[in-house]
Amino acid sequence: MNNDSSSRIVAHLKSWMATAAPGAKLPSTRSLVADYQASPVTVQKALQTLTAQGLIESRPGVGTFVRAVRMARPSDYGWQTAALRSPLAALPPASSTMREVPQDAISFHSGYPARELLPERLVRAALTRAARGDAALSRPPAAGMPELQSWFAQELTASTPAGITPPNPSDVVVLPGSQSGLSSIFSALVGRGRPLLMESPSYWGAILAAAQAGVRVVPVPSGPDGPEPGELARAFDESGARVFYAQPNYANPTGAQWPAETRDQVLDVIRAKGAFLVEDDWAHDFGISSHPVPVASRDDSGHVVYLRSLTKSVSTSIRVAALIARGPARDRILADRAAESMYVSGLLQAAALDVVTQPGWQTHLRSLRHQLESRRDLLVTSVREHIPQAHIEQVPKGGLNLWLRLPDGTDLQRLVRDCETAGVIVARGDEWFPAEPAGPFIRLNFSGTNPGAFPEGARIIGQMLERNPAY
Repeated sequence: MNNDSSSRIVAHLKSWMATAAPGAKLPSTRSLVADYQASPVTVQKALQTLTAQGLIESRPGVGTFVRAVRMARPSDYGWQTAALRSPLAALPPASSTMREVPQDAISFHSGYPARELLPERLVRAALTRAARGDAALSRPPAAGMPELQSWFAQELTASTPAGITPPNPSDVVVLPGSQSGLSSIFSALVGRGRPLLMESPSYWGAILAAAQAGVRVVPVPSGPDGPEPGELARAFDESGARVFYAQPNYANPTGAQWPAETRDQVLDVIRAKGAFLVEDDWAHDFGISSHPVPVASRDDSGHVVYLRSLTKSVSTSIRVAALIARGPARDRILADRAAESMYVSGLLQAAALDVVTQPGWQTHLRSLRHQLESRRDLLVTSVREHIPQAHIEQVPKGGLNLWLRLPDGTDLQRLVRDCETAGVIVARGDEWFPAEPAGPFIRLNFSGTNPGAFPEGARIIGQMLERNPAY
């Protein structure tokens, strides 16, 4: 009722202001309360709305006035063109996965899990405890809190077989999210103008980070079983690259997981070429019908730079990740991080550590596995029923996404636009290719809100696809 009354007052005052002179004084709050038979709180809410819209301004001790309209003078930023010169690298546009969309839309585009899939109770309790502790007021070491370094190192150690030396806590560098880690790795280990091998398709954020670092991306085709080791070796030889970026477990966008044979063969190629593998283990906590096996657990010679993020599985507000690197590579990356951000918030590090060391964390992960499985299966069933033209190359064993190949000749831009008009938001697949797309694809996230709408969303996509004949 208060919201309705507040809206009514806003509408009436707007009508009055339309005929009032700029600078006219509004009636006092007491008068408005009497005129509209509303509470002081409701009147204040209406005035706050008008203030936020730039229609009125308050002068303490004087009153509230209609804001005078100021003539806008066109801004001239031409001088910046000369000062900035041409950009060193053309940056890709912002990903469609980061868009804000209407709440009533059926959203398949986001790259983040819905709130109900997060350990909300653990996160809130952890933040409360962290705020009461020393971490809220002290500066942590540049490489991260020692206790959190130990946790990341121990997690990788648990996957390390006998005969391989596990990482030390000192090999860990805590990051404010894995995206910033990618930027530092590409800058420190590749360098501007030099080649970087990258799976294709691949994570759009890695493509963006590579462009920002000014490195030259060389695509390596990757399928359901990962890259073909012979093709990878040839790409190293032809390009002269010494770094390969890949997602061996539940790749974004395809959901692919490398089999053990591919992991071993790729690592053999990396060693033979004297190169680095940058392993992005972003979906470590999102296994469904398999468990992630990091390639880094098979290497103790410093060939694998391992990225492990907690942002998506703990909370998007707790941007904490880590990289594990050995030898001089670790020192170079840490130096770049120090120049970029000096250190990661101790409060966020303490909260992240609190969450993942609680007994309830493992309970949450077991529940999450089942929830993701039911969502994935519902979406797969919906796609097969309503979008028979789409090809599902593989049902992912983990991760958050389903990758669909559409008929050749599909006008992808038109399809995405038509779906959005019909209330369904999907992500175009071409932004996951570092070079030309290998075909028309879309990525559907099955961890978003309202999974009950998956069948209807798939029906609409199929309907729009029928109206979009391939040429």
